[in-house]
Amino acid sequence: MLDIAEELHRWCERGRDFAVATVVATHGSAPRPPGAALAVDADGEAIGSVSGGCVEGAVYELCQEALVSGESVLSSFGYSDEDAFAVGLTCGGVIDILVTPVRSSGAQAKEGSAAVPLAAAVAAAARGETAALARVVAGPAAMVGRALLVRPDGTRTGTLGGHAVLDRTAAEEAAALLDAGRTGTVEIGADGSRCGEPVVLLVESSVPPPRMIVFGAIDFAAALAEVGKFLGYHVTVCDARPVFATAGRFPAADEVVVEWPHRYLDAQELDARTVLCVLTHDAKFDVPLLERALRLPVAYVGAMGSRRTHEDRLDRLRAVGMGERELDRLRSPIGLDLGARTPEETALSIAAEIVASRRGGSGVPLTGAHTPIHHETRRSGPERLGSVA
Repeated sequence: MLDIAEELHRWCERGRDFAVATVVATHGSAPRPPGAALAVDADGEAIGSVSGGCVEGAVYELCQEALVSGESVLSSFGYSDEDAFAVGLTCGGVIDILVTPVRSSGAQAKEGSAAVPLAAAVAAAARGETAALARVVAGPAAMVGRALLVRPDGTRTGTLGGHAVLDRTAAEEAAALLDAGRTGTVEIGADGSRCGEPVVLLVESSVPPPRMIVFGAIDFAAALAEVGKFLGYHVTVCDARPVFATAGRFPAADEVVVEWPHRYLDAQELDARTVLCVLTHDAKFDVPLLERALRLPVAYVGAMGSRRTHEDRLDRLRAVGMGERELDRLRSPIGLDLGARTPEETALSIAAEIVASRRGGSGVPLTGAHTPIHHETRRSGPERLGSVA
């Protein structure tokens, strides 16, 4: 749901009633991940997507029904071999979707309803703040759709409708996923214990965008900054040469920094989603920078250069004490083999490698391959959920 937070926040500010359908679990070749959402307001306007088009019509109708009934519902959609014209996913996957009505006024908007924490969650996400939204997607019927917003400082908005122990346990689980910047499902007991009647929660994490830091103010960096922004990264371009590191040369970058690359890196607080792209291919910049970068818990470290440059770079890094395990983390020459020539093609090659690294892809053509199109994301909790009315 937080993937359409900006639009939903505007709806909330205008007092518009709406229902939001959220993917809560997937199996097989499902087109959208958990957390993807479609929302429909009382006037019939729709935003977002849960399936890339396969079941949007049916989900739209479920949202309209939820606006009338005021009740949350969990539904499953899959492919039927027996009835090829049934509403389902043509790709063969299965998705579970939670539909929740959100009424901005009247009794439905009182404290304790889902409307209050959902509105707070979309407001936080729209402002780029860190927070986690936990919603009951399976369990006692009276609890399905209830929501709890958890902030990094431990404060909470809403309730799951059980008691304080349940809310506290849910908040702990949500905080763990928030710390990792992940969205997924978890299962706890309805009484807040780790046993008893199960309650399945979908936890959506709202975190600032991941960072892409591009070192080297060259034409390849300008193209990569554009692709990085397209992929949702907060992009920084860093170079020690002020004549080249200017905002005018990198209009797509969020910031352009004039500093020695290794000094800039030393001053940053980075997380496991950060990607570092070293395009300087100059030993005086590369070696001190990579000596630090390869020891950081970041998602990706790539360096530009020919194979000969790469071998020379490895020798220099070994000479300053880098071990083989650390050197194995380096993606160099940077990017996938696309036969790229231009800066734009090279940026696409680098971005493709970053996506493959992040998602567990092989980088080989799908045509004729036996690898899955959509790789399963590891998550806590069950892979599939049962339907509840």
